[in-house]
Amino acid sequence: MNRLALAAAFLLMVPGARAASLDLPIQAALLLEEPPSAPAPSAKPQRNVDGIMDNSFLVEEAYNQDAGVVQHIFNAVYGLNLLAGPDENRTDFSFTQEWPVFSQTHQFSYTLFGSTIHTGGRSESGFGDMMLNYRYQAYFDEQTLTALAPRFTLILPTGDASRGFGNDTVGYQWALPFSTTLGDSWFVHANAGLTFLPNAGPGQRHDLLNYNLGASAIYALSPKFNLMLEWIGLWQESPDNTGGTSYDFESVISPGFRQAFNFSNGSQLVLGLAVPMGLTGPAADFGAFVYVSFEHRFLKAK
Repeated sequence: MNRLALAAAFLLMVPGARAASLDLPIQAALLLEEPPSAPAPSAKPQRNVDGIMDNSFLVEEAYNQDAGVVQHIFNAVYGLNLLAGPDENRTDFSFTQEWPVFSQTHQFSYTLFGSTIHTGGRSESGFGDMMLNYRYQAYFDEQTLTALAPRFTLILPTGDASRGFGNDTVGYQWALPFSTTLGDSWFVHANAGLTFLPNAGPGQRHDLLNYNLGASAIYALSPKFNLMLEWIGLWQESPDNTGGTSYDFESVISPGFRQAFNFSNGSQLVLGLAVPMGLTGPAADFGAFVYVSFEHRFLKAK
């Protein structure tokens, strides 16, 4: 996976999510003998932040899937690089499926990648490296929605490295996502991570090490509609055309929105759109990000 493909992998893969709208607390009132004039107890009103908790685009949210709920995520990102010669435009796709392992504490997911690149009248398409992800819900407060969920990812060399769609090595990624809320309408998320690619550099036994940071602020206008502003920074080491190693910093800011559609059987569809814009030279100048998520129960709620 070349430098641009690796950046796309960070943009596309946001593993780890929690279906907030599927398991909101339901308060049942005990039927006690009261005078006829006593008012019936009312359910606690839903906060705006309770509606969509698990559908960020570039920045990973720290909420694992609830027990018995599976999530399917499809992402597509189009990026345009305005170069001195022929411009480069590429479209990257990903599909992620997230499964709780017996409970919300443990989560397994996998991510598949595909890309199409157009440069100077030439086009190439191929599949990228596959990611297998494990996340541990180390902390979660249901009232403040403060959460911490460390993730470990195994990167399998399923892509064609000779055409720039893979790294031709088994890689490892570690990430530390943190999430919390501010009042009833704001989410704040922060990420830190690194990717280790052994023997992926030029020459023998040259390892590559990449770092990433991310932050986002999300304003919930309602339980079903959110406005989003995300930022990511990628420090990347990669082989260059001269047989050496290049070091690049890619910074991207991305405003966007997401809309949830809740169904009577408890499933939820979330659609989102964002406009990522590069802040540094190595990043794509601008692009478009499309997000589709569907989550549903595969086990009956207890």
